[in-house]
Amino acid sequence: MHECLFRAVQIPVLGTPAWMWLAFLGIVALLLAFDLGVLHKANRKIGIRESLALSTGYIGIALLFGTGVWWCMGEPSGMAYFTGFLIEKSLSMDNLFVIALIFKYLAIPRQYQHRVLFWGILGTILLRASMIGVGAALVSRFGWMLYLVGAFVIFAGVRMWIVADRQPNVANNALLQFLRKRMRVRSQVKGKAFFVRLTDSATGKTGLWVTPLFLALCLVEFVDVTFAVDSVPAIFAITTDPFIVYTSNIFAILGLRALYFALSAVIDRFHYLKFALALVLVFIGMKIAIEGVIGKIPAVISLSVTFALIAGGVIVSLWKTRRASFALCKL
Repeated sequence: MHECLFRAVQIPVLGTPAWMWLAFLGIVALLLAFDLGVLHKANRKIGIRESLALSTGYIGIALLFGTGVWWCMGEPSGMAYFTGFLIEKSLSMDNLFVIALIFKYLAIPRQYQHRVLFWGILGTILLRASMIGVGAALVSRFGWMLYLVGAFVIFAGVRMWIVADRQPNVANNALLQFLRKRMRVRSQVKGKAFFVRLTDSATGKTGLWVTPLFLALCLVEFVDVTFAVDSVPAIFAITTDPFIVYTSNIFAILGLRALYFALSAVIDRFHYLKFALALVLVFIGMKIAIEGVIGKIPAVISLSVTFALIAGGVIVSLWKTRRASFALCKL
């Protein structure tokens, strides 16, 4: 019996032993259960100190998992994991900016924002799994598609550079307009509910209405899909291993949602990070073409260049906005 179980967990799933997939999914399930069932069982505001503590814990777990990947799968896989984690974490910073705009536009109280983000994570886990699964199948079957991925990542980087100074207009979002036309929407939040039963004053009929929380959840999922179109190909340009791509994506997203409450008030101070991320995407896309000529570029170089560009973007952002921050502190 024990021998059969041992053999079963050693069976490769998408090129990685089943036990590693089970370990990853088990960790994610425990984190989500602990987050919702223990830390945030009651709806309440999350302070900056708690947000930073939670984010630090998530990052620590992600780094420990990456160390395990390095030990079990070797240095190249470990470096690819950390590079993918860093890229996804950084690209998602722009995601936070848009989420903050969504919550502000829909007037979502701070004590209910975590509820939207939590259920958004569950959708993200499933959506990213499907995207990465399809992408991995295509790249493994058609090797030349990797060059298309590289070209798309370069295009995404150039596009990000061009639109870096533009602020998204939530009111004109096509999905939001569609939902408001097709569904009965309550104008105000009703506690933590996504749906409520109300009587239509015009017809006198009682039916199901959606609340701004549901609209926010749909928009958050839409934003995640939009950003995944850039971030997932970027990590495929680093490695085509589905396990590395998926785990680095999910761990980065889990921790970033916790960090949202600490960064939402100062997200504008990281404006120049967008330009750095654009350069990261261009570098990663060009990396594929360069490797086709000179051979495989060491993973440590990819990680070092990525880290240097992102760190530079953060430093420039904080330096450029230091006067505004000083003025705010004086107030």
